[in-house]
Amino acid sequence: MNTIDQTHPESVKKRPISLTVRTDLIKEARALRLNTSRAAEAGIEAAVKKAKEQAWLSENKAAIEAYNERIARSGTLIKPIWLLD
Repeated sequence: MNTIDQTHPESVKKRPISLTVRTDLIKEARALRLNTSRAAEAGIEAAVKKAKEQAWLSENKAAIEAYNERIARSGTLIKPIWLLD
């Protein structure tokens, strides 16, 4: 799986692209002196992260359900220290 270098995002190669964005939103962003390229990148990055999380949950749904059923039926393998008498 490819990951974006979170510690040095400026070191990642970038290229210009064309985006369609609501006019009112761009106007407001410029009035607030926001870096619209960075804001768009951050939004895309968040959407990618969320999509990956959803994909992982979907791919592992059966294992998660099996684990939760086992815990409900048998409890944890080791009792947490705060539950010991």
